[in-house]
Amino acid sequence: MKHFMYILLPFFLLNVFCNESRAENDGENSEPARYYKISVEEYQQKVYASWLGQIVGNVYGLPHENKYIDEPGPETFPFGYGSNLNELKKVNGAFSDDDTDVEYIYLLQMEKYGPEPSYTQLTRAWMHHIRERVWLANRAALGLMHFGYTPPFTGMKANNPHWFQIDPQLVNEIWAVTAPGMVKYATEKSAWAARITNDDWGIEPTIHYGAMFAAAFFESDIYKLIDMGTAALPKESRFAKTVEDMKALYRKYPADWKLARQEMMEKYYQNEPLETKTIWNANLNGACGILALLYGKGDFQTTLDMAVVMGFDADNQTATMCGLIGLIQGEKGIPEDLLFPVKEWKKPFNDRYINISRYDMPDVGIGEMTSRMASMGEKIILSKGGRKISENGKDYYLINKNAGFVPPLEFPIGPEPVLLVGTPVNQLISMVGEQPAIRWEVLDGQFPEGIQFKEGRITGTPDKPGRYELRIQIQRGEQKVARRFNLVVRGENLASSATKILSNVDRVDVQARDSLWLSVSRLLYTTDIEAIRDGVTKGEGSTYYSIDGTHVPKIDYYGYQWDHVQQIASLAYHVGSLEEIAGWFTTLQVEYKDDKGVWKPVEGLVMTPPLVTGNQPFNKPHFVEYTLSFKPVETKAIRIIGDAGGGEHWYGKPAYFTSISELSVYEPLTEDNN
Repeated sequence: MKHFMYILLPFFLLNVFCNESRAENDGENSEPARYYKISVEEYQQKVYASWLGQIVGNVYGLPHENKYIDEPGPETFPFGYGSNLNELKKVNGAFSDDDTDVEYIYLLQMEKYGPEPSYTQLTRAWMHHIRERVWLANRAALGLMHFGYTPPFTGMKANNPHWFQIDPQLVNEIWAVTAPGMVKYATEKSAWAARITNDDWGIEPTIHYGAMFAAAFFESDIYKLIDMGTAALPKESRFAKTVEDMKALYRKYPADWKLARQEMMEKYYQNEPLETKTIWNANLNGACGILALLYGKGDFQTTLDMAVVMGFDADNQTATMCGLIGLIQGEKGIPEDLLFPVKEWKKPFNDRYINISRYDMPDVGIGEMTSRMASMGEKIILSKGGRKISENGKDYYLINKNAGFVPPLEFPIGPEPVLLVGTPVNQLISMVGEQPAIRWEVLDGQFPEGIQFKEGRITGTPDKPGRYELRIQIQRGEQKVARRFNLVVRGENLASSATKILSNVDRVDVQARDSLWLSVSRLLYTTDIEAIRDGVTKGEGSTYYSIDGTHVPKIDYYGYQWDHVQQIASLAYHVGSLEEIAGWFTTLQVEYKDDKGVWKPVEGLVMTPPLVTGNQPFNKPHFVEYTLSFKPVETKAIRIIGDAGGGEHWYGKPAYFTSISELSVYEPLTEDNN
């Protein structure tokens, strides 16, 4: 059940910091020092250098993204900026990319709402600023946001088929650089933020990186930092074992990174279970990052080139690992030719961060942006038991290294419980953090007959169909949040008694499907149209694609036919997984056959929630259910019908198809129960 609540990360006293002389002691006979001491100036410089390192790594690594899979990159060091040099010249500075721009979005929200913005506030920012250049778990989470979900539902395995991909590793650094030395706080906040897009071990490299970045303000030894990252991981962590494997490979092949990379690739890519085997796997790319650190030996240029040749989603490793080395060594540790690829520039990257990737994001000076980031760091330091002092005319921070992160109290929005007459249920209605710390109260409305409710969990067996509106409140200390639930108890699913399934594509063109750029496991797919009424909405064999080998826009439909007249008042269309290129309806209607066998649209159609319209891929949700209610009809055939979404893609031919995992059919409900 751990994915139903936030993980309470274990915390280990960080006695391994070697530079205790920079920490304030609490007294002669006290426990190990509680505070770290750093000058305000040094802290700001480290934040600035870390951001420079990220920019260098991102721009340097971009030309190598996803290029080196079965074989490593070539040993043509240094690689330089390649074609991206022209882009740097074009914008006359650094440019944004998904390895840095979401952190900039987060900075703006910290400034707007305070240094600990809520999931709800971050969700609004995602939906406003991110409209293109978004992929995998990030895109799946964004689609769910547009559907109406909020984190952590947007990152859960059950809702996001990319829960194990690399995404949160791209944007974790801001939570740690604003928490210098506060490893517990940084890792807990990084884990919390990672659950916007990911789940389970898919968040572990993010936690590890968060610990390393926070610790690196007071520790410069790469090998110690790696172990500190591992110490912050949950027990039985998959990534902890992976890190130990990488250390063992480094010891085995200290002078031959290629052999280490080969064994890593075989174990974590070639032999990865099919359901999580992709080149963007979080654990796999995390392994690449650790190897780059080990073979880089603390040198910026070597670490940068090692991160490139390890391959896979290389620009992520280059950005993150070089951000870490930049933080440790400062600006002076970054080669000058990387900071000044245009010789006329007077400051690194001409002190310009130009937005080319996000909607409504202002350009900004790099120095200004990092100064604002350090300002957020000061707020966190002071609010978590730290202090600001002056000594000999110089300002310092005393940082409470034992500080922890407590997420804002929220009532997340996710799938409403599916309730069927006569079917037992036992599930949480929402995820709101540590269950013992939360008080639940039903403010108004009632649960269906046969259903019991206690501390967020519903159990029992509903007795009859109907609609039930409730308002439920949660409380933690003095904080209270309430939200409404609209529960529907459904009767018998008439799909099982249909004599025929109706579809314009009743046989998937497997060759055409497999020629596409596929980003989810093939285990999800089925070629059998019967899957739309087997009761399986997620997981292996759940998703049917209407791929027929054509490459032009088309109309898709799915439905049923019976031998005898049925009375029908609603359908439930459950979307399967989607692809980067297609998989959604851009329009959707319900039609039934009248007594003359003519297809007619139903009257009074209400879709809940409304269809996410348009043909843009960024806002289309995976694994969601649309309920289509209408004036009851008596008919022998009914279907959903609409335009299949899709279009051009950077890989392969255009494609237009829809995704479906289930289509259920129901009689009219009894009178509402409120």
